[in-house]
Amino acid sequence: MYDGGKIIAGLIIGIGLLLAPFFYNAGTAAKGPDPQLTPKAKEAKQCVTTTSYMRSSHFSLLDEWRNTAVRENERYFRSPTGKIYYKSLQVTCMDCHSNKTKFCDQCHNYMSVAPFCWDCHIVPEEKK
Repeated sequence: MYDGGKIIAGLIIGIGLLLAPFFYNAGTAAKGPDPQLTPKAKEAKQCVTTTSYMRSSHFSLLDEWRNTAVRENERYFRSPTGKIYYKSLQVTCMDCHSNKTKFCDQCHNYMSVAPFCWDCHIVPEEKK
């Protein structure tokens, strides 16, 4: 094999460049978000649906609420527990989760998502 040394050296350098980001960031991944519940949310102990669903799919629920409230005039949501909630980001959700920067923004910033909720809704004032 002619130029075998050059080929092997090229492969080593290529593989090294390919794997460099993994070694550079090994063990230093960004810390996960730590959303803080308000005292009112802690006292309620129950969201409109399960915690696992809200963590993974709250955006789907809010989209569904928006569509059914605006297009079909359905203004109330029956939770899996049977409790009825008014379909509103500002009235229902932000009533318990009034600390937007410490609750909503924690996860949205971590996941690099820019929700368009606040294009229409007024950003709530932070309650302490």
